[in-house]
Amino acid sequence: MVKERARILVVGGGYVGMYTALRLQQKLKRELRQGDVEITVVTPDPYMTYQPFLPEAAAGSISPRHVVVPLRRVLDRCHVVVGEVTAIDHTKRTASLTTLATDEEGDGADEIGYDELVLAPGSVSRTLPVPGLAEYGIGFKTVEEAIGLRNHVIEQMDIASSTRDPAIRDAALTFVFVGGGYAGVEALAELEDMARYAARYYHNVRHEDMKWILVEAADRILPEVGAEMGRYAVTELRRRNIQVLLETRLESCAGRVAVLSDGQRLPTRTVVWTAGVKPHPLLDATDLPRTARGRLKCTAQLTVDGAEHAWAAGDAAAVPDVTAAEPGALTAPNAQHAVRQARVLGDNIVHALRGEPLQTYAHSYAGSVASLGLHKGVAQIYGRRLKGYPAWFMHRVYHLSRVPTWNRKARVLAEWTLSGLFKREIVSLGSLEHPRAEFELAAGGKLHPDPSDDPKGSN
Repeated sequence: MVKERARILVVGGGYVGMYTALRLQQKLKRELRQGDVEITVVTPDPYMTYQPFLPEAAAGSISPRHVVVPLRRVLDRCHVVVGEVTAIDHTKRTASLTTLATDEEGDGADEIGYDELVLAPGSVSRTLPVPGLAEYGIGFKTVEEAIGLRNHVIEQMDIASSTRDPAIRDAALTFVFVGGGYAGVEALAELEDMARYAARYYHNVRHEDMKWILVEAADRILPEVGAEMGRYAVTELRRRNIQVLLETRLESCAGRVAVLSDGQRLPTRTVVWTAGVKPHPLLDATDLPRTARGRLKCTAQLTVDGAEHAWAAGDAAAVPDVTAAEPGALTAPNAQHAVRQARVLGDNIVHALRGEPLQTYAHSYAGSVASLGLHKGVAQIYGRRLKGYPAWFMHRVYHLSRVPTWNRKARVLAEWTLSGLFKREIVSLGSLEHPRAEFELAAGGKLHPDPSDDPKGSN
């Protein structure tokens, strides 16, 4: 039994937030039933996004609704609040919270009290002051961005197919991806596969007409899978006529022209930015200790260093790696650690409430898998290297085993099976982004802003 009644506030509904709350409701069933414990999860979205499946969702291999896990169904013993925590005063054990209701009421942010705090807001895209990036860049961290990018790529093919202007056609068929990590490489590879397939249904667009370009500032891509597999990935992409530009930076994309550090100027209507992440800006509005890089200082027990009753894990936390040989090493901010940290974090909160010793988080990195499109991939698992079809198959098996809930596992497996039996879907549903445009026009209103002002160039 817990020593005293506890209000647990979980900030964030991603990997750490969802799995921590799930662990807590499993371990504290009796206390929740008796009212001795209350768990509140505050999240901007009512679902957790399984981000490794975003490239396949963008390519149409998986339905977007199967990439997300509804939090209210999974966390049925928790109080799920759709909103955003804007500030935390841990000294007073209070958090400022805005929701759709507070916006409607106009009374400002609500204040919520807590006894135990779990900070898991995750990360946001790390952008640089590149001219034109804010106006024309496309991110790739959310399911909305993934589906928007899919619609955008198909729309560019429609533009190229219908225009007589060669400059517009070339710009529409030039796709620039910035960042050679998992997100950039997998998104580019899957979408290039999808566009290559879709081109057969256009009478005047061939896959040879399209230019796919990957820009990476470092001297290799996919550093997580090792140097050898990284070089293999570069060779495979170039074999598909994808330009891989290493030690190259995007200096500007103003005026729909991508200017690279090697002097190239590429007229393009598509610049996808996947060049890393940074801690969520919410951390700036807390009184908790942080590292020089802006992450929360944590102990190996996943407590915030020097702050009682505060816990953190995942992208926003600097967690010591006790399995590393070098002193001061931190665990990598990836899903593999986040899921495992969440389980230990949940257990440690239960231990703390019951006056028991805390566990130390220790997990040796198992390896990495990456998809390079349909039936293509690279992997390094426990020191063993795989490439081609075996790596792609391992990629699917691993992520199918990791996606939460049996419901989602079954749906994803069914979609993969059906996609092997039937042809790809190549439909663009770009109008979903502006669903009221048709009605506004019919009712005498104004059309949506000029398509030329749309960052994605959608029609």
